Amino acid sequence: MAQHKARKMFVNLAVRDLKRSKEFFSALGFSFNPKFTDDNAACMVVSDEAFVMLLTQPFFRTFTTRDVCDTSKYIEGLLALSCESRAEVDEMVKKAIAAGGQYAMDPQDHGFMYGWSFYDLDGHHWEVFWMDPTAAQ
Repeated sequence: MAQHKARKMFVNLAVRDLKRSKEFFSALGFSFNPKFTDDNAACMVVSDEAFVMLLTQPFFRTFTTRDVCDTSKYIEGLLALSCESRAEVDEMVKKAIAAGGQYAMDPQDHGFMYGWSFYDLDGHHWEVFWMDPTAAQ
């Protein structure tokens, strides 16, 4: 595969209540870039290269001609987020549940990889995982 410069990744998610969504993800340890946060959107910082734009549903609709997914019935995708250890995976899922999220799947332990998942307040499916760095090589 050809080498590429590091790209920034912005995932855009529709949310029903922006304030509650910001509180939920803040409880998981995420921060927000105030330059790209207002009453319609909040820029959640995942890393220096990855961001999640939480957009109010009316604002989200201005970017597409398709219907917004009803995440109580359908899955729009799986959002995978890496962690540095199994303990961090467990900690993040437990924080998500304590902040109002729901369990999505039981923990999956494959030895070299461990993951667990939750649904956020809007039903978006988050896969939180750890992979043994030596297994990835």
